[in-house]
Amino acid sequence: MLSSAAALALMWAMAFPASGEPVSYEAAVAADRAAAVSTASADEGSSSDAFELTDEQEALMGRDARWSASARLYHAGGGGATGNDSLGCRPIAMRTVAVDPRYIPRRTRLFIPETVGLRMSDGTLHDGYWYASDTGGAIKGPKIDLYTGHGRGSMRPAMRLNMRTLTIVDAGNFDGCPPSWDNQPSATLMASAADNIGASQ
Repeated sequence: MLSSAAALALMWAMAFPASGEPVSYEAAVAADRAAAVSTASADEGSSSDAFELTDEQEALMGRDARWSASARLYHAGGGGATGNDSLGCRPIAMRTVAVDPRYIPRRTRLFIPETVGLRMSDGTLHDGYWYASDTGGAIKGPKIDLYTGHGRGSMRPAMRLNMRTLTIVDAGNFDGCPPSWDNQPSATLMASAADNIGASQ
């Protein structure tokens, strides 16, 4: 993937071949705008690829949101998160969510439709599932913090979610710690969550 500067240089070179001719102000501004649009869409982090939903994801997509919350991003290192989350678990990038437990109970498995198909830094697509396993003193009421991983750069794929109000569907409860991406939830956990969803209807 091209960096923003490389994309701008490429757009500039395509728009204005090296002819030695002066470039009008309007043409320069138009080229800058075109480059900004192309790099913004490339940096946005969502995938244009078709994302095939499971039956459970389809059902959750069609369900009314139980909560809506203003999202912020947080990361480990450089003044970000350190140590374990409020359940004593190691935070999992693009899975762990910090919540106000008076608004969204801890141990709630969350489905956030706006994150389905989000292209993550390793190239995989997000499935929309997050886990309310952390809290924070600055998180009051309808606010959530999405943990993106280690370092400020980890926030880049999810940057379009920062400061946005997201819709959140209750996808049941979970036991233990949020699953890592290498260790997807077991069939037992998924069945337990499905039972919890049915019981809450």
